[in-house]
Amino acid sequence: MGLITMSERDLQRIEVLSKVIAGRQTLASAAHVLDLSTRQVRRLLNRIRLDGAASIRHKAIGMPSNNRIIDGVKDYAMVLVRERYADFGPTLAAEKLDARDGLHVSRETLRGWMVEAGLWLSRKQRRTFHQPRLRREAFGELVQIDGSDHRWFEGRGPACSLLVFVDDATGRLMELRFVRSESAFTYFEALGHYLKRHGTPVAFYSDKHSVFRVAKKDARGGQGMTQFGRALCELNIEILCANSSQAKGRVERMNRTLQDRLVKELRLAGISDMETGNAFLPRFMADYNRRFAITPARPEDLHRPLNLTPKRLRDILCKREQRYVGSQLTFSFERQRIMLEETEVTRGLVGRYVETYAYADGQLDVRWKGHSLPYRVFNKDQRVTHAAITENKRLSDVLAYIKAQQDQPVAPDVKTNSAKNGYKPRGGKPGRRTDFIHDPAVIARRQKVLSRQGPSEPTSMR
Repeated sequence: MGLITMSERDLQRIEVLSKVIAGRQTLASAAHVLDLSTRQVRRLLNRIRLDGAASIRHKAIGMPSNNRIIDGVKDYAMVLVRERYADFGPTLAAEKLDARDGLHVSRETLRGWMVEAGLWLSRKQRRTFHQPRLRREAFGELVQIDGSDHRWFEGRGPACSLLVFVDDATGRLMELRFVRSESAFTYFEALGHYLKRHGTPVAFYSDKHSVFRVAKKDARGGQGMTQFGRALCELNIEILCANSSQAKGRVERMNRTLQDRLVKELRLAGISDMETGNAFLPRFMADYNRRFAITPARPEDLHRPLNLTPKRLRDILCKREQRYVGSQLTFSFERQRIMLEETEVTRGLVGRYVETYAYADGQLDVRWKGHSLPYRVFNKDQRVTHAAITENKRLSDVLAYIKAQQDQPVAPDVKTNSAKNGYKPRGGKPGRRTDFIHDPAVIARRQKVLSRQGPSEPTSMR
């Protein structure tokens, strides 16, 4: 007869029914144990007596389903998927098969067929694993930096970003600073506080934000690095960009921790603005580091002393660009026209490049070979460019600026029909103005026109 596979339920039924046949168990107790009716137990007993224990198995085992999809439909569907929807997901492919080809197949059935054919990977198969990275061995060897946009003051104040500096070896909070949004100037400000407090580390580890990395591979202008990267190069600090958020997981997990702990600490302290929050952060960092920082594998501190004057550090932590001076001693900068004052030095700068130093406080310094040049701003314009490309991390700051501009009342420019048609007034004529009411020539022309129209009925005035 061969080998017959049975489920545990079938084996249990055979065991109980064998006891009933042997007289060691009653029919009622067998029905109670098997959770069946006595009538069904009698049927099973008759089946065992006639065909043996193998007849207990369900008759549909090994038989094709009555609701099965025939192989021809499956083959036809997979041919269509391979030819037209090879890069589609199962849900979209099922929708297109139904809408375009008139073939209705459920999403999950098509998913199984595509997995079997190697056209789709399950979520488990698509999962990627990131190799864990050990901490650096010394303090100051690698510092992870990132910005976290969050409702730090909950409903008590506006949303803002928190710049986070975390040492990789010890997990210490090195610098925290509330800013409106992530930008080169806000990172310059946070970096200045970090350098004055700790010195210069070996390297920073960040994401691929445009503050740290030039997004365009074929960028023509500049030196292949951002303003922040140029400043770190002058400070002899390396900048490394992570290829994924998991690679800099230490600062990402710190952001999640701060969004829980720091938010509640700010609530308990009653802080609702960035200025008060920044004053509170050093005390919070000291308490956090005392409780949670760990000892590094090597005891030495790799931070180097900052041997720079405040003026030199200010010139490094700014935006520096070169601008071409035109024939009128002017150049463009940030949607503004800068006009150099005419001096003996500036007369020879036509056709040359000057260097601009833009600071976080809005001050602009124009220099030529290290000497400051006098200038004035011409045709100042601070509008946001229509359809300007705005990064996600600067969106809140840009929208706040746009809203402030829109809240300013602007008088509407209402044009007359003559102005819409292109009429331009030429101004008043010289001499005395003509009195069109009592002018004899005008009265004669008016009477002539009225006489041509014919007599009209007199109207009585009351």
